[in-house]
Amino acid sequence: MKHIKEFELHLKKIGLSNNTIHSYLYAVNYFNANYEMNLETLLEYKGYLMEKFKPKTVNLRIQALNSYLKYIGESDLCLKALKIQQKNFLEDVISHADYLFLKRKLKKNENKKWYFIVWYLGATGARVSELIKLKAEHVHVGYFDIYSKGGKIRRLYIPKRLKEESLKWLEEEQRKSGYLFLNRYNEQITTRGVAQQLKFYAGKYGLDKAVVYPHSFRHMYAKRFLEKFNDISLLADLLGHESIETTRIYLRRTSSEQQSIVDKIVTW
Repeated sequence: MKHIKEFELHLKKIGLSNNTIHSYLYAVNYFNANYEMNLETLLEYKGYLMEKFKPKTVNLRIQALNSYLKYIGESDLCLKALKIQQKNFLEDVISHADYLFLKRKLKKNENKKWYFIVWYLGATGARVSELIKLKAEHVHVGYFDIYSKGGKIRRLYIPKRLKEESLKWLEEEQRKSGYLFLNRYNEQITTRGVAQQLKFYAGKYGLDKAVVYPHSFRHMYAKRFLEKFNDISLLADLLGHESIETTRIYLRRTSSEQQSIVDKIVTW
């Protein structure tokens, strides 16, 4: 299709991640294969998205298409994104108790790799895409510097106890360098592999699969951090949020926490 290859190169040049580029190209290719490029069909496509997908997905597809429209000089055809009303509670966040339970089970079963994967997710606030890039060398220095687009640096700190235990594990495995978490072929583990395996262990140990996924541990980390040290500005820096407004959601409680408080307080 005209412009697609050039558009892909453009996305790479502006520093978008491979996952984002893939999703953008998918959205554009789907539209080009099924619709004509005019305002009427663009609105029809938006209607189709609204019927089939959640608002967040709809906006991601619109964002992809708008990026393409601007690239080919058709900015006047850009679609408006949906307004998403932010909920006043957090959903599907693993509790601290379930996090500790999962760690304990994995350790008891001598499943060291997944024990440490869960620990790192819960104790560093790392995104899964960052977790898989961690190396033994980072453990030795105690942190991992992450370079984002725009030349910004975010430092992912490894807590002292986690660092010490990790070094013991690496010594047992006789590893001094390379990726920290490997698959069965001794290659870098994938984000998809982490997500799938966490669901497996959730089922195995009787945990709610809806709350056991990589980003859930990042949410838990943020909530626990604010409970222990109420500095939202520092947390925003640690999480790599562009705006402190993004971090404010962690001042809210989960729906189950809200229910529990209401049950205790409202006795009239």
